[in-house]
Amino acid sequence: MTSRARANGEGSIFPYRNGFAAYVWVTKPNGQRQRKYVYGTTRQGVHDKWLKLQQQARQGPMATCVPQLGEFLNYWLDEVVKPNLAPLTHATYETFVRLYIIPGIGNKRLDRLQVRDIQTWINRVAQTCQCCAQDKDARRAEGKRRCCALGRCCHSTPSPRTINDIRGCLRAALSHAIAEDLISKNAAAAAKVPSARRRTRKVQAWSSEEARQFLESARADGDPLYAGYALVLALGLRKGEVLGLEWDDIKLDTEELTMGRQLQRVRHQLLHREPKTATSDDVVLPLVDLCTAALRQRRTQQASAREAAGAAWQGGRWVFSTKWGTPIEPRNFNRSWDARCHKAGVRKITVHDGRRTCATLLVDLDVHPREVMQILRHAQIAVTMEIYAQASSKATRAALKRLGDSLHG
Repeated sequence: MTSRARANGEGSIFPYRNGFAAYVWVTKPNGQRQRKYVYGTTRQGVHDKWLKLQQQARQGPMATCVPQLGEFLNYWLDEVVKPNLAPLTHATYETFVRLYIIPGIGNKRLDRLQVRDIQTWINRVAQTCQCCAQDKDARRAEGKRRCCALGRCCHSTPSPRTINDIRGCLRAALSHAIAEDLISKNAAAAAKVPSARRRTRKVQAWSSEEARQFLESARADGDPLYAGYALVLALGLRKGEVLGLEWDDIKLDTEELTMGRQLQRVRHQLLHREPKTATSDDVVLPLVDLCTAALRQRRTQQASAREAAGAAWQGGRWVFSTKWGTPIEPRNFNRSWDARCHKAGVRKITVHDGRRTCATLLVDLDVHPREVMQILRHAQIAVTMEIYAQASSKATRAALKRLGDSLHG
């Protein structure tokens, strides 16, 4: 007589092939009852898995057929992210999934993904030259290859900020897997990543003299984007908000501007969509005299461009458009800004640093932080004060002088 294959109380553990198997009756997310199996080479190993499975079954519904991580991520991108989040968010998540997550751990089954797996993978990504891993240099034309394809690795590893964002993408996906009862815990949440410290450049905002010199140069040359530059520096508008303006949004007689849309390039599409934050929806901003005069000049310029284009004119509603009336590409706005910095003889800063300049100049003028927050349309005042409103060196020097005088007195 053979020995017992099952000990007392282990009614669902049995010999299977070259080892053992066990099952537990679980409730699926659709409410049906079904067996879920675990396997192993030793009785003790299967017994431990069986006990763990029983505990999970008591906690709530469980999936009996769990997909691989890569399969689930593709579903998550198409059915959850794309219909519900911003197009740029979907594009960013898709890039992380395609370039980093699926090549590294995409073949792992979702319910077998452990913290150790994610930690090992994320450490490897942080140390891997992505120019080599993604064949960036190899895809260049034969005569334009300059590093990894020639055996000279450029060591282009992801920044700590990128590593944090990749982990954040995976964590968001696994959170949805929990909501669908596919897994019981989020392994990505426990993985450690390097601290993404914000490195603030020493100089990233103009003084009022530099901003004035920049605008004066654009006005004197009749730059068609002069009014856009003025809106960035005087009202703190974002680049996409400037390019997304329509003439219906502007009331020159009452000197008001209504924020409602932004122009954004996502992959191969130019989108005219809602602003970045909800605090920018349908916000009415008063136009200062500088902006009003610049917009009147812009309207005259556009009328001349329309007359010159004739039947080829394709626009009409955009405030800032090409000579044919079509929307201006966001990258072309960046190029025009950089060229104007050179012509004006001022330090080169980005368009977004122009928005920071607006905040910094408002702080120097002792405008209340709440008012600065409202002008820049931030959802949190901490963003306004900690990131954008950097005290200028002149204001810092004056503050330290007042402190020194009080201590000396």
